[in-house]
Amino acid sequence: MEKNLPIHLQEIIFGSSDSTISKKISQLEKEGKIRKLAPRLYTGNLEDQPEKIIRRNLFIILGHLFPGVVLSHRSAFEFKPTSTNQIFLTYKYTKKAKLPGLTIRFLEGSGPTEGDNEISHGLYVSQKERAFLENFQPSRKIGPDAKTLTIPEIEEKLEQIVRVNGEEALNKVRDTARTISEKLDMPREFEKLNAVISALLTTRPSKILQSPIAAARAFGIPYDSFRYELFGKLYQALNQLEFQRLDDLNVSATSFKNFAFFESYFSNYIEGTKFEIDQAKEIIQTQKTIPTRHEDSHDILGTYQIVANRKEMSIIPKTPDELIEILKYRHKILLSARQDKNPGEFKDKNNFAGQTAFVEVNLVRGTLIKSFELYNALSHPFARAAYIMFVISEIHPFLDGNGRIARVMMNAELVHQNQAKILIPTVYREDYILTLRKLTRQHDPEPFIRMLVKIHQFSAKVTAINMEEMQRFLQASNAFLEPEDGYIKF
Repeated sequence: MEKNLPIHLQEIIFGSSDSTISKKISQLEKEGKIRKLAPRLYTGNLEDQPEKIIRRNLFIILGHLFPGVVLSHRSAFEFKPTSTNQIFLTYKYTKKAKLPGLTIRFLEGSGPTEGDNEISHGLYVSQKERAFLENFQPSRKIGPDAKTLTIPEIEEKLEQIVRVNGEEALNKVRDTARTISEKLDMPREFEKLNAVISALLTTRPSKILQSPIAAARAFGIPYDSFRYELFGKLYQALNQLEFQRLDDLNVSATSFKNFAFFESYFSNYIEGTKFEIDQAKEIIQTQKTIPTRHEDSHDILGTYQIVANRKEMSIIPKTPDELIEILKYRHKILLSARQDKNPGEFKDKNNFAGQTAFVEVNLVRGTLIKSFELYNALSHPFARAAYIMFVISEIHPFLDGNGRIARVMMNAELVHQNQAKILIPTVYREDYILTLRKLTRQHDPEPFIRMLVKIHQFSAKVTAINMEEMQRFLQASNAFLEPEDGYIKF
């Protein structure tokens, strides 16, 4: 229940063993202020269809009514009911249950194990390796009524792992699945999984694989040669220039965190996650989300959690593998509330911005690895910051959060060398986006570099022990204005 609302205004109301609450619910139902959706389940929403109410609150309902239940089998991958309105859960028994517009298929089995994630209070989801094992179980039904995905669908999910994240990631899946299979008594399922993984990792054709995509997967680590050429032009321009070293004035923990707040606020605002400044402060100070904007609130919190941690922001990659590891770790924190965006995992479908197509899915890993050669050849912290920010922005390795993670990686280079971090205020958004676009489309790095040098000089002046004082400085600089309403004042 939404604790701050009267019972009759809450969309989801659960029956209670508390006699006082139970009587209150009965009285409200008699008065027509709430209605019953299912046993022990009511709603104060008298307008929407019960099916719609159930769907948008599904995970909360399942966790509350069946604590310890595990979203499993195909549902662990699909994260929604099938086209025939069925969802599959592992619980204490095997049976069917009905909710408006939904059939719940309970499958008897083990409860949550180490590594399974709690996605709502009382509701867990099978970790990836457990879900693969579950989907290799035999199913009497076919199509959307089956508890498992088809073999080709499973193979394609495994192929995605090796294509996007490499053989090491797929071997890790196998190792983890082996351990889980022993705990859950799934030796036959592991044998099937192991056979498919072995076929995917061999250079010889395999008769085991049923999916054309899995059977035809390419080997090696291909990269986007067009993007690498573009990165080379940026590298050459950066390498020919001398940049000022701007020491970070926010040396105290308090001023560093004050800066981090505005860093998080502006970085999210640029991407369309807009809050009033006082709302954003409340989110950070209370560590609580705004109920109507749970995911947006978590974006602010996730970004702040990274950029306010001086130790984390001092870490930069020393190898291509470390670059990938750092990117995934930070992205997982940043987008922790957006499970549909696969936090911590590279994109599984190509993404676009207008007419611009970013690096293709199967070239992401290779392009990141190849880009590291030029990154490693730069020495000045500003040059490395500018380069890595553009590389991440241009590759767009994730489904979402690419701009924010690019700016996090940029500022980590500066923190590592005790240099002032960079803010991209709202008023400066067009300068930032247009020069990025010009570098992408016209291969002209000069405007991008000038833009970043200018805002770095401004950002170096943003310092205060008192957050309100820092805010007043930013307001006097027009930082919070929309681009069409003003310009940055130094």
